[in-house]
Amino acid sequence: MKPVSYLRARSVQEAAAAHGGRAEARYLGGGTNLVDLMKLGVERPEVLIDVTRLPLDTVEERPDGTVVVGATVRNSDLAAHPLIRERHPLLSQAVLSGASGQLRNMATTGGNLLQRTRCAYFQDLSKPCNKRVPGSGCAAIDGVHHDHAVLGHSPHCVATNPSDLSVALAALDAVVELAGPGGHRSVPVAEFHRLPGERPELDTVIRPGELITAVVLPPLPSGALSRYRKARERASYAFALASVAAVLHVEDGEIRHAALAFGGLAHRPWRARRAEAALLGARPGPDVFARAVEAELEAARPLRDNAYKVPLARDLATQVLASLTPTA
Repeated sequence: MKPVSYLRARSVQEAAAAHGGRAEARYLGGGTNLVDLMKLGVERPEVLIDVTRLPLDTVEERPDGTVVVGATVRNSDLAAHPLIRERHPLLSQAVLSGASGQLRNMATTGGNLLQRTRCAYFQDLSKPCNKRVPGSGCAAIDGVHHDHAVLGHSPHCVATNPSDLSVALAALDAVVELAGPGGHRSVPVAEFHRLPGERPELDTVIRPGELITAVVLPPLPSGALSRYRKARERASYAFALASVAAVLHVEDGEIRHAALAFGGLAHRPWRARRAEAALLGARPGPDVFARAVEAELEAARPLRDNAYKVPLARDLATQVLASLTPTA
């Protein structure tokens, strides 16, 4: 058995100092992903810094309508919070579509953003995986990949990001607040996760030793509607084959604000900027929605066995956008 040192941090500063940017150190929140990977031998930390007792477990509203979600807010509490249900219902929908009730009671906001891919080859030490062992190869490309990426993948990795929460946050223009050895900084959620490129072992732009302290949600335009919808292989406790988070604001028969993000299609939540540009200023309708989504999915490069994801994502997105369109 590999010995592991454990420290319960009393402040963000103490946690950052204890981590120190060391490759063998890990922050421990709910542990719903990290502990599983430790059991498999994928993660082998020498130091665990427990951050669950830090004062980062609240959901608060600022005077300007911004909502700040602490990094250690449990997923169940986030989904049930009145501010979230009222202001950002797609966020509650996304959280409730993930995992099981027991896991949501343990999992944290920060941990959800940092969870690693569920690619079976990443979790199997007997198989090559560039994300786990850089330079070893990607077994999924010629292997079982029906649930892998169709957008933004590279010859080095075709894994997908598993987080439902991250997709919703990307559509909401949320910002991740970070603290670490280099001080504090902010990163938009849409830019927080990376595409694989030649460095698939790097999931995010987080720097060594940095800790997520909060997620900041800016207010939506008055009257904007939002929704999250997910397609999966079974009704519960399954990761997305494709998912859609959308925000739409229609005024005087014209789309004034549109935000669209896909999950299950890429190494990161995929913010559909081309589709959004096509929607702005247009009159909402099935043909407009279909053309906008098609423009985004033109960039898809399916693998041998996952071309079904393209029409699946297209239909999900057009249906969700239609559901957010006023009928009168």
